[in-house]
Amino acid sequence: MEFRLLGTVSVETLTGPLPLGPAKRRSLLAALLLSANTPVSLGRLTECLWDDEPPSQARGVIQGHVSRLRALLAGADAEAYGVELATLGDAYVLRAPETLLDSQRFEELLMLAREQRGPADAVLMLKEALSLWQGPALSGAFAGPPLRVAAHSLEESRLATVEQLARAYGALGEHHRAAALLTAETAAHPLRESLAAELMLALFRAGRQSEALDRFHRTRRLLADELGIDPGHELADAYALILRGAPGPAGAAPPKSAEASPAAAPPGSGGSPGSGGPSRAAGGGTDATAPAPPRPPFPAAPPSPAGEPHPVDLLPRAPRGFHGRAAELAALSRSAAGEAPVCLVTGPAGVGKTALALQWAHRNPALFPDGRLFADLRGFSAAGEPALNDVLREFLLALGVSPRRVPETVPAAAALFRSLTARRRLLVVLDNARDSATVRTLLPGGADCVTLVTSRHRLEGLIASDAARPVPLDTLETDDGTALLAGVLGEERVLAEPVAARRLSELCGGLPLALRVTAARLAGRPRWTLAALAGELADERGRLAYLDVDDTGVAAALRLTVQHLPPGAVHQLARLGHHPGGHYDPYAAAALAGTDPVTARAALEQLAAAHLVTETAPGRWVLHDLVRLYARSLDPASAREALIGVLDHCIATALAAADTAEPGGEPCFVLPEDFRRPSAVQDFADRAEAMRWLATEREDLALTALAARKAGLDDRAWRIILLQWPQMVWRVRDSWSPLLELALESARAEKDAYAESRVLTLLGWVLTEEGRTAEAAALLERSPVLAREAGDPLGEATALVNLAVVQAELGELPTALENCARAVELTRGEGDRHTEMLTLQHLARMHLTAHRPQEALDCARTALDLGPEHEEAARRSLLLAVCGEARLALGDEEDGIRLLDRAAQEAERDGYDEGAVRALGALLRVSARTEYRRRHDEALRRLAEES
Repeated sequence: MEFRLLGTVSVETLTGPLPLGPAKRRSLLAALLLSANTPVSLGRLTECLWDDEPPSQARGVIQGHVSRLRALLAGADAEAYGVELATLGDAYVLRAPETLLDSQRFEELLMLAREQRGPADAVLMLKEALSLWQGPALSGAFAGPPLRVAAHSLEESRLATVEQLARAYGALGEHHRAAALLTAETAAHPLRESLAAELMLALFRAGRQSEALDRFHRTRRLLADELGIDPGHELADAYALILRGAPGPAGAAPPKSAEASPAAAPPGSGGSPGSGGPSRAAGGGTDATAPAPPRPPFPAAPPSPAGEPHPVDLLPRAPRGFHGRAAELAALSRSAAGEAPVCLVTGPAGVGKTALALQWAHRNPALFPDGRLFADLRGFSAAGEPALNDVLREFLLALGVSPRRVPETVPAAAALFRSLTARRRLLVVLDNARDSATVRTLLPGGADCVTLVTSRHRLEGLIASDAARPVPLDTLETDDGTALLAGVLGEERVLAEPVAARRLSELCGGLPLALRVTAARLAGRPRWTLAALAGELADERGRLAYLDVDDTGVAAALRLTVQHLPPGAVHQLARLGHHPGGHYDPYAAAALAGTDPVTARAALEQLAAAHLVTETAPGRWVLHDLVRLYARSLDPASAREALIGVLDHCIATALAAADTAEPGGEPCFVLPEDFRRPSAVQDFADRAEAMRWLATEREDLALTALAARKAGLDDRAWRIILLQWPQMVWRVRDSWSPLLELALESARAEKDAYAESRVLTLLGWVLTEEGRTAEAAALLERSPVLAREAGDPLGEATALVNLAVVQAELGELPTALENCARAVELTRGEGDRHTEMLTLQHLARMHLTAHRPQEALDCARTALDLGPEHEEAARRSLLLAVCGEARLALGDEEDGIRLLDRAAQEAERDGYDEGAVRALGALLRVSARTEYRRRHDEALRRLAEES
């Protein structure tokens, strides 16, 4: 287990990051980790979670987040790591070994670096410390004022460490490396004078005096324009030292004198023309007192055999209309700052990997004074990959090797390439690589060279063998996509139809290639409106065709990726296209493809490596919309077979979930006659896991049922919906009626009295809980009749109970009592204890309403005697509450309060907030205890959050 603050606030475990949820929960965790092993007061946590006036229920919100965080840690076996989230009065403390916290390890490594005698050992410690950073500190959290201060402090510590590492490199004479490190950070923090001063000295010591002076003037102008100030003493002193040709000992910090000497005065600050000031020194005049600049610590790169005086540059032109990607450009700069770095830009076809690489390469020419090489490896091209010897030959010729001296074999050519680049500072861009082995052959030999690789594959072998640093590239956000359109079409045209422009960006899925094709179509047709094209693209059947122009298009790019996949992965991709939902696990993928989960998982991993699917959570994948459309076109004839496979998978899995969640319940139905049992069905360890699956899959189950209805597979549609009844009972006010109305349409289309009765019974109950009593009564009148026609006595009993609840609300209490009593007889006749318990529970509640507390108590006790201890938590809580209220009505206040408190505790323990509210509400009618009010309000808040 590892706690991370240096980047996105997260908890890493052996199985992946914990799903921390909303930003405020991450803020809570960050606040506790920043004061690890020290109590943090509720007031301090409130300041961290809210920027302005906190809500009145802030205490309850914090307690809810603490409760969920505690459950997450317990589920990750936190106790085994010595981790505990404890409550201490009005405060909380997160106890954890300091070794589990990245910010603590960062500080420990800094301390060790300060204790090292030699700069080489200090470099190792400082690099290890900086490697802990995964992005801006405390990312992903809502930063209240204390957290903003903490994040700023951590970032200041990181920047100070960067400066310390640069000085250590300087002490080793590795000034180029110090300059590369500082250049990347200075670009991100252009107003930090200490960084600029360090960079100026590193550039000067590397023999790059003109760049050092240019850095000063750029920083001076920026300070004047942005802040209206002149350079401080640190920057001015560094400038003066460089002008005098005496930058001080390598590795020392820039001097911080109290006053700048005349020679140190920056231009415009009043230095006299005859004082040896900046103007004369910069112009090349001599100064008898100024020593000659020191020689660079490394010998200069050897002249090329052909005597070429200019650095080689094979880069294609910079991309036009490039927008966004600030985070990825910054990530590339950070990745390129290490020793002989290999930066790996990965992502799906058309996402803009090459554009990003070229944009970065063209932005940083000063980092590579010896040149920039480029090769398109065509790893996903119909033309095939170039021979490695051809690529090496082009590189060697560009470096000045005579054509006759280029070796004929790949190993010899690669060895010569490494030798020639050993003392150079080059950028090598290897575009469209398909495998790690090809890239390894083309890696340069110099420690100051940077290799930038782009690939549709993850190239994990390159990460393992050469410490390649991945920079994954995702689709563009809607605003960046709209900006890309404006860059091609002109801002006027986009601003004239802003809504349509955003819609086009969404329909293109944020894929730059799709957006550029769309823009190209519109640019060639000035009379077309953006709204009209958006309407065309909204039709999925022709969207891919519209996104092709000449020889460029989304389908063509995807086709080149797919042609390199093994047959099993292609088959899996084609079947994924026919899934009506958005997410896939190995069980669903296996059902679609007619395989087993192990085979399906292997295929999904291959597709993920090719960036055709994305793993959003462990064991859960998703397809980009345009990839889904392309996948669907691979095997359109298999659509119905794949759909039936996934429908039957949903039925089988939902059955397993319902059986686990409610083990005493009767089966909802028999399976369809042509039901195809999947090769494997997911097991659920307990009720919590089963309910979690039902909640997670709710949207996909609804989409699947809708697809079944559209395909005329109504016998599957109503079953998939009805099987979600445990979740519907648990979260009854969570807008279930539209889904149940779809199930009712399917049942009636099948002319299935059994199905119609069961759906009406559940829908009527949901409508009752939503306060739509009249509608519920009209539906439920029909349900018992249909159940009798279908020969379903247990269904009739459940229908009678739900009808009785409505009748009681409408004031027809005698009729309601009769229907409940009839339901009890039916369940006893069938010998179904579970359903009998349900009917007795409602009969007891109605006796209570009719002011018959003894009869209510007798019914509730009988029901509790029927159910084992593991009976459904909601039902036990409701029965205990009836017992408690009956005892109160009979005058036994002590026992009544005890039973109601027990009912509330069981509901709270199992997350049944509605039951907790009901029991605690009854308690508050007879008791003014603060604890009951607090628990009641917390349960109400949880209900509000989940609604």
